[in-house]
Amino acid sequence: MVKKPELLIPAGSAEEARRYIEAGADAVLVGEHRFGMRLPGEVPAEELGALLEWAHARGARIYAAVNNIMDNRILPDLKAYMAKLQEVRVDGAVFGDPAVLIAARQAAPDVELHWNAEMTSTNYETARYWGSKGAVRMVLARELNLEETLEIARQLEGTMEVQVQVHGITNIYHSKRSLLQNYQEHQGRFETISREELSKEEGLFLIEQERPEERFPVYEDENGTHIMSSDDMCMLDSLHELMEGGIDSLKLESLLKPVEYNEAVIRSYRKVIDAYTADPAGYEFQEEWLDEIRALQDPNRELSYGFFFKEQVY
Repeated sequence: MVKKPELLIPAGSAEEARRYIEAGADAVLVGEHRFGMRLPGEVPAEELGALLEWAHARGARIYAAVNNIMDNRILPDLKAYMAKLQEVRVDGAVFGDPAVLIAARQAAPDVELHWNAEMTSTNYETARYWGSKGAVRMVLARELNLEETLEIARQLEGTMEVQVQVHGITNIYHSKRSLLQNYQEHQGRFETISREELSKEEGLFLIEQERPEERFPVYEDENGTHIMSSDDMCMLDSLHELMEGGIDSLKLESLLKPVEYNEAVIRSYRKVIDAYTADPAGYEFQEEWLDEIRALQDPNRELSYGFFFKEQVY
């Protein structure tokens, strides 16, 4: 029998989280910008209790993003935030910094920890190390190919969960500095673009001279400047290979996308997951499932398989 994986998506508000769960998501990732990295919005700790109660009544889970690059200034607040996550009984916390692990041990020992160190989550021995420290899930680097991904899942089977991104935009560069606003001020243009404008898919782009047809979205938030991929990952028609390999959690990235687009993506992935797990031997992919996404896809952004079917050189 094939294990049914979790379908996970970040949400920028409690209302978005509810809409995504109603569309078919099993779990939603939320958080605050001061603790979480590249969030589509914020769900303050004060709203988590009501959201968790609503989600649990529908069999869904809520995770908190605590995966920011932590500095000394945030440490006094980090312990209190972890304590709040334990108080409301959040279903898990995503982290990459050992400071979060220490705060969890002190203030939130019952909160499950999902280790996510971005592009360095590339092998099962490192995952085992963090598993020995208390992490129950490894979030794999997006630069791994399918063979590497499935090998990690095989090595960690029964000891640690494995999560991979299967849809949406990916980050390729991050600076904690506000590069765009700094550049404008250097030019004497103090009428800076608002962060709201810098957080939209149709906002600013980086274009390379050698590849003028590709547009890399650039946006800024409270955590600095981010340059994103020029395409959107889409593993919908190959999702069964990941499910067959025992992947525990499939993440859909919602960043820089309208809620309506994300809902359509959730519904399509839900159909594939349910159809394959119901009858793996008789499963056949239906092109109409992908057409529902294509109908809302930005024509300037190609749907691709990311690095799943090609070798990444580090």
